[in-house]
Formats: sequence, C-alpha cells, structure tokens
Amino acid sequence: MVEKPLAVSVRHAVAMSKLAKKYGILLLTNYETSWYPSNYEVFRMIGDGEFGDLRKIIVYDGHKGPKEIRVNDEFLDWLTDPVLNGGGAVTDFGCYGADLITWILKGEKPTAVFADLKQYKPDVYPRVDDDATIVLTYPDMEGVIHASWNWPFNRKDMHVYGTTGYAFVDDAETIRYRLDEKSQERVEKVPLSMAPFRDPFKFFASAIKGEIIILPTDLASTEINLTVVEILEAAKKSSKTGRQVILNK
Repeated sequence: MVEKPLAVSVRHAVAMSKLAKKYGILLLTNYETSWYPSNYEVFRMIGDGEFGDLRKIIVYDGHKGPKEIRVNDEFLDWLTDPVLNGGGAVTDFGCYGADLITWILKGEKPTAVFADLKQYKPDVYPRVDDDATIVLTYPDMEGVIHASWNWPFNRKDMHVYGTTGYAFVDDAETIRYRLDEKSQERVEKVPLSMAPFRDPFKFFASAIKGEIIILPTDLASTEINLTVVEILEAAKKSSKTGRQVILNK
C-alpha cells in the first residue's frame, strides 16, 4: 500500500500494476478521505438516487502550503521537486478529487481533462505549481477539482449536485444536504465508527488476511488509481498546452 497518489506518471503506474499482477500482489493506494464516513454516506445517497441524476461534483483539497504549515525539510524537498513528486499542488492534492470522483462514478474515466496550474507564490515554490483547477468532462456530468497550497485553512470537502438536490460533505463526519427545491437544508453527523475502516493499517491488514476483497471500483484499488494518475498527467499536459486532453477509454 502506497501513499497517494499511486505514482508520478502513467508509465510508472502501469509498470507497477503489471508487476503486481505478475506476482499476485495487492497494490493499494492510501488516501485520508478513504476513512471519512461522510463520503460513504453520500456515495450511498447518490446510488439511491436521492439527488436525482448526477450533474456536478466539486472537490476542494489542500492547505496554506507545505512550507507554511512547516513540514520537515526532507518532505518539503520531495513535495517541491517536479520529478520526485511529479508536480506541486496538482499531485499533492489533485489526486484526492480524482480518486473520489472516479470512485463515485464506479471507475468511469472522463472523456476529457482541462486544467490550469498556477504559481501564486513563485518565490516560495519556484519549481512547481501551488494551485490547480482541473475540469473533468463526462457524457452526462462534470467533475471539478480545486487543489491548492493557497487555502486560508486545511480543507478536504466535496460538493455534489444532482438534478433535484445537493450534498456538501464538509468534513469526515458532517454532511449538509437538500433533496429537492421545497425542502430545507439538513445537517447530518455521521459518526466516525460508521466508516468501513477507521484507518489504513486495519484496512491493509484485513486486505492481506483476505478478510475483505478489494474490488476494481474500491477507492484504494489499482484500477481506480491508474485512472487517477492518468487524470493528473493529463492535467499537467493540458496546463502546458492550454488545451483539453482527450483520454482513451
């Protein structure tokens, strides 16, 4: 099990996947948001059609910046290396939204990716982006990922919009939602104990022991995370060219 994202490039990710299959190894990716019970509850609500047909998912992730929150020097050097980390905020936090959206859509790839990567603090992060906006196009909906080292505070939240209602996942436990135009917004607290797993270590141990089966559509699966890496690579290419990148199915 690797820390998010699976790899810094599609080439690396595919090579890892091939080796894992060849030798019968589980290849999993860990995200903090995989342990948020609020995400699983909204996933259920979407599946039950409580918001109507899905039209837009917007995911917000990041913080003030790795230097601003005082990560250790070794980690800072890694995060700000365009080769080792594969990018700045686009890699560090863009992967969360790509993972969640691909999971909610049960592994469906976007047809196209458009992105704008910025350097609001070139004096602090001269070699990588510190802000990324990624737009994912699907046949019937749109995904938008806002990944940044410029937020005024830490955030890992998500907005889901359907044809009849919406849900705002504010944090690991809090959901605000409206099911239709006539209803009032409701707030639901989902206890941490409602998450399928509370932390990556218990999940990892259960997977190794065969107590759980990792499906191709699971948040940590190789299949989902190959798509995540493909989205991130397309985002970097799009930002350089200023054009939409079409993904192969």
